[in-house]
Amino acid sequence: MADLLWDDVKCFFEPDMMGSLPDVRVPHTSVEDWQAVLDLVAEKGWERQYSEGGTVLAVPQAKAVLSRPVDAECPDLRVWPTADVLAIFRFHAVEEVDFDVDLRELQGQERLDVFCGFLREIGRRLGKPVLMDPEGDDGHPVLGFDVEADRVVLLADPQVR
Repeated sequence: MADLLWDDVKCFFEPDMMGSLPDVRVPHTSVEDWQAVLDLVAEKGWERQYSEGGTVLAVPQAKAVLSRPVDAECPDLRVWPTADVLAIFRFHAVEEVDFDVDLRELQGQERLDVFCGFLREIGRRLGKPVLMDPEGDDGHPVLGFDVEADRVVLLADPQVR
């Protein structure tokens, strides 16, 4: 059974309302949590590409990435849980695993199921919530993986149209 039904949540996947690239995050993390995410990506065999300043490199250990100098360019890890869905992880801070998704890629029940599955995998691996906020509006999640419920749930009321 699907975590969420498209008809119930499609307003949260409208780029005009949420921004094209909503912020997805796992708060209160550590280097070990970041490493667990990198290990999960490798274990699942998801297509991935790590780059620093536009140069594609092998995926390093989380400790190496997160100990880079403050003024160094922020590296990113592009992960495709399926060929048509991309998540871009940014290594801004040890304390929060964060990544962007493009809402234009997450239209319809099938893509929503892929996205929920991706959040579920990360949340289960870390044992922590995975939250999606409107772009640039951190702290106001609309949906996320709930550890206790072991599924993705709505965290805000859908807009009545």
